[in-house]
Amino acid sequence: MLVASSQQSEIRITLEVLTEITNGIDGVDGAPLDLRDLLHHNGFSRAEKASAASFDRLGARLRELVPLVRALPDLTMDEAMAQVNEHLTELPIAPSIVDHGGVGPHLHWTPSTARFDDQVMADLLMALAHELCDNETIRFGRCGASDCDDVFYDATRNRSRRFCADPRCASRTHTADHRARQRDQG
Repeated sequence: MLVASSQQSEIRITLEVLTEITNGIDGVDGAPLDLRDLLHHNGFSRAEKASAASFDRLGARLRELVPLVRALPDLTMDEAMAQVNEHLTELPIAPSIVDHGGVGPHLHWTPSTARFDDQVMADLLMALAHELCDNETIRFGRCGASDCDDVFYDATRNRSRRFCADPRCASRTHTADHRARQRDQG
């Protein structure tokens, strides 16, 4: 049985949010990413009330982080560490244990007075730093569909994930594989 601590679960969720942001920040299929909704529904408690200016700053900062996340499947540990550390130096990190919102005690990486965009960036980067320390870059992958280059975080026990979150990628690939087998047999 795989037992995950609440911290491991929070890191997993945060990394999945990070890859979703990376894949969708400039819109998917013509639809812009609703960053406020994504963050709010994934436990970023200040997202619902954060100002438009905070989201503008956050969007700009996330666009600077996207190239790193897209490159993770191909980076060495040293390269990934150096880039994450570079981003971390820009943040006002002051860890504290808090208990609010019914989720139980957990870490906040920024003081309660931190700007919303600093808080989100610290959460994303610290989750990434934890993952690099625990597993290096091996749980980051690129979609196996031939026409998709989205990245994903593989939280499966045996690291068997092959496709991004878009179910069409797996479906198209499996259908093409099935048809190829049919042709080869007949």
